[in-house]
Amino acid sequence: MKKKKSLWSGVSLLIVAVLAIMAFFRNDRLQVWLLAASFIVWALWALLAFLLPALHEQKQEKLREERRRKREAEAKRINAFTVPDITDPVGPVLLRHVNFRVSAYLKSAYPDATWEWCEEEPEKIIARGGVGRIRLFGISDFNYADVLFDQQANINCSLMKVVPMAELHSESAALVTVPQPRSPVDPQVWYEVKGRKVLEELIVDLNSRGHSSLTIKDNGDVCIQQGDTEKPQTAVENLPEKVYWPRLAKVFEREGLAANVKDDGIILSW
Repeated sequence: MKKKKSLWSGVSLLIVAVLAIMAFFRNDRLQVWLLAASFIVWALWALLAFLLPALHEQKQEKLREERRRKREAEAKRINAFTVPDITDPVGPVLLRHVNFRVSAYLKSAYPDATWEWCEEEPEKIIARGGVGRIRLFGISDFNYADVLFDQQANINCSLMKVVPMAELHSESAALVTVPQPRSPVDPQVWYEVKGRKVLEELIVDLNSRGHSSLTIKDNGDVCIQQGDTEKPQTAVENLPEKVYWPRLAKVFEREGLAANVKDDGIILSW
């Protein structure tokens, strides 16, 4: 709006100049020269005042548009950048560490145990937490296990026996239990896998019948004192050797039981 007003002001000045020349100068040749000079001066003024700034503004607009396009292209390039997946090399390493922990857990109770994953991508279960199934070998009582991974990096195995129906109908021979050879064990793992369920159920039953102690013999028999004799109640499998009994006693004490280690067994009181 300001430019339009300035242009009309220039035109007004030109009209005034033309009228003044025609009024005060009667010589035709002189009028022509003066009028020509007036138009030239006015044209130069219009060029400097309007055309050149307009061209400059157009050039600046093109520069701003080009910078805007560059900024948009740079933003798209940054947004399209994909962070490299660094989990691929870490996944196998993590899986191997967990495999060692699972193996140590199983071998503490079953020294000949080997196993393999039944899951296609166990790394994802390990990372997120959850339950993964493994197949067991070298354990006569079980052939599968569910391994629980929690968010505190704890591992817990639930052993199971999966038998096809056809095999159940075809088998008629009695099952033969092959004794496991003695091997270094972790008393805590042995208790979780082998001892907890047997002892907890027996202690609840004995407590209800007035008993306050039991004895675990070195052969795995669990006995109670009835009068002057010891009467076996049940048995635990693969009891750790005597060298591990002091550590096993500490495991029992953490479970709220008083443990007294003797030469021929461990006396538990509650």
